[in-house]
Amino acid sequence: MIRPATSADASAICSIYNHYIENTVITFEENPLTEDEMAERIRAYSEKYAYIVYEEDGEVIGYAYGSSWRTRRAYRFSTETTVYLKDGAAGKGIGSLLYSELIERLKGKGFHSLIGCITLPNEKSVRLHEKMGFKKVAHFHEAGWKFDQWLDVGFWELLV
Repeated sequence: MIRPATSADASAICSIYNHYIENTVITFEENPLTEDEMAERIRAYSEKYAYIVYEEDGEVIGYAYGSSWRTRRAYRFSTETTVYLKDGAAGKGIGSLLYSELIERLKGKGFHSLIGCITLPNEKSVRLHEKMGFKKVAHFHEAGWKFDQWLDVGFWELLV
């Protein structure tokens, strides 16, 4: 089931996201989030963008949301998109279901340019974005530093 995220989902979402913070370079965040910090993000992103979860048998398996791309007014129709799945849940089509729903919700709110930022290499995320119709529009070399290594990032865009 896909539904809007609520502050009651903060613990489950923290569990999913903090795994990526602590163990991967997929996110450039370096400090795990608290449930209160996550609940605030859910509240803030839900108001203007969309924040959804995929729930299976009462457990949140994944989530997706839109957030600010840039702050100047001219960017008001652009949003950065994000999707995360519980470790081990990839390859079951959940990411595609979440992204499809997120795209529709953001489109319904008047967004025109959806932008995905991917730490490279990350073939699974690249495949997901391209399956959803995103096209690669930028590649920045050594743009981030985490776990004692320089990391590239790429940007994929979908116009809706």
